[in-house]
Amino acid sequence: MEKRTFVAVAGAVATTLFAVSKGRERLRLSRAKHPSLGGHVRMAKRVAGQISFYSHPEERFFRADGCDHAVAARRRDGFRGLSELFAERFPRTLALTAETRAGLSDLQFTGRYRVPFPFAEVVRAKLPTGAFVERTEGAWLIDLDGNRLIDCTGSYGVNLFGSDFYKETLREAVATAEPLGALLGAYHPVVADNVRRLCALSGHDEVSFHMSGTEAVMQAVRLARYHTGKRRLVRFAGAYHGWWGDVQPGIGNPVPADHTLTLAEMSEETLRVLATRQDIACVLVNPLQALHPNASAPSDGQLVDSARRAGADLDGYARWLHRLAETCRANGIVLIADEVFVGFRLAPGSLLRRVGVEPDLITWGKTLGGGLPVGVLTGRAALMKRWRDDRPVDICFARGTFNAHPYVMAAMDSFLRRLETRPVQALYDGLDARWDARAAQLNAALADAGLPVSVANLSTIWTVLYTRPSRYNWMLQYYLRAEGLALSWVGTGRLIFSLDMDDALFDEIVRRFVTAARAMHADGWWSGPAVSDKQLRRMALRESLRARLMR
Repeated sequence: MEKRTFVAVAGAVATTLFAVSKGRERLRLSRAKHPSLGGHVRMAKRVAGQISFYSHPEERFFRADGCDHAVAARRRDGFRGLSELFAERFPRTLALTAETRAGLSDLQFTGRYRVPFPFAEVVRAKLPTGAFVERTEGAWLIDLDGNRLIDCTGSYGVNLFGSDFYKETLREAVATAEPLGALLGAYHPVVADNVRRLCALSGHDEVSFHMSGTEAVMQAVRLARYHTGKRRLVRFAGAYHGWWGDVQPGIGNPVPADHTLTLAEMSEETLRVLATRQDIACVLVNPLQALHPNASAPSDGQLVDSARRAGADLDGYARWLHRLAETCRANGIVLIADEVFVGFRLAPGSLLRRVGVEPDLITWGKTLGGGLPVGVLTGRAALMKRWRDDRPVDICFARGTFNAHPYVMAAMDSFLRRLETRPVQALYDGLDARWDARAAQLNAALADAGLPVSVANLSTIWTVLYTRPSRYNWMLQYYLRAEGLALSWVGTGRLIFSLDMDDALFDEIVRRFVTAARAMHADGWWSGPAVSDKQLRRMALRESLRARLMR
């Protein structure tokens, strides 16, 4: 009887201790999540599922912030003027865009989320934008109507050294690869040169080629799981690593990512979680987050107020990366640097290596393809291995029909060889100081004009901030387009410049930017009632609740 009692008591104590331990682990994990919805992806998905669509009719469209009728009339006149200007200036470009939209789902998606959705229907009907460009001349884009626009899109990061640079790499690639053609399976000889150069740039032993940055990240995570035997991956709140499910939990992913933890960046609690949990295979880092830690990539489609925040402290971020790497190394966690976007942009290679951090795996893409689509994974030999010597049937399969396509490999080889030339290396000399000074120049011009706009930057990657509460900041993208500045579909959320841009052209960008902001100010979009950002968010929330109840 005493023995049974002892066993029962011991079992109860063990159960209690286990429950306490799990409770502490859950509490530690909860503290490591960023307090925003970005750090609580399941909650974010639930909230998103409760927001009903509604659209402002034209009368409400101009008075969503409760402005008086005189201000609304100025806005209406300004909007009408832009609409007439776009129709007159871009007829062929707009016509082909409208014709193509019905069959191109990508165009439908970007058009729907160019501005906050309550305003989107009126904007699409009255102020459409074109999606077609006929040719480039340096940093100038020429559309179907002959309009010359200064490129502030950077082709989503691909166009690092200027369009002429990539025209040259592509011409060279065609000449190099044409004798072989589109032969797949066997390798073009330039592959050997690419492998050698990429190993030198990464400090790693091996390379694998893929068809996109998303695919390279997928393989990095698969290899980390394969070699550690663990399932969980850690990403940081707001960071983007491609569109596949495990790295995009929450909004945008219809299937729950049960093995993904979304934690706060630059957080002591996060380091404690990484130091103590035994089920984490890898940590993904996107260095672009130095510009806006724990926040998603900014887009005008999310501008319901002026609460967008950004600002790069690269030194502070580097200190965090060093501590993160040390923690991962001590606990057997694979550190993956996702440099698909920032690789080669902030340094002639890896940003993490520039600040003295040696990741276990690096994913690359964008500009590395010399103008063609590509994804690359580099890593230590032990992690890149896709089979086990002692269990030959246990493999981590990864292969793609178009991996190492001859034309892509030839364009990459041209890019990597040019990277080592003095003219290209010179573009990195004083890079950060040059572009920080340019951001300061634009901010000074905006401040001198008394405009409620500023910019924040991470070298050549910029975002526009707004210093006066407003529900209409997203309108600035249309005034900028009217002044001949070409933007991507996220509007003023991200401007990306090529490294070869000279001072004269940048001075022209400043002039056009200030002119556009002055026109927007004159048309009353920043002349609403004196309200706070919190009050503006509450207005939008009340509208959403009203639409939900009416549905």
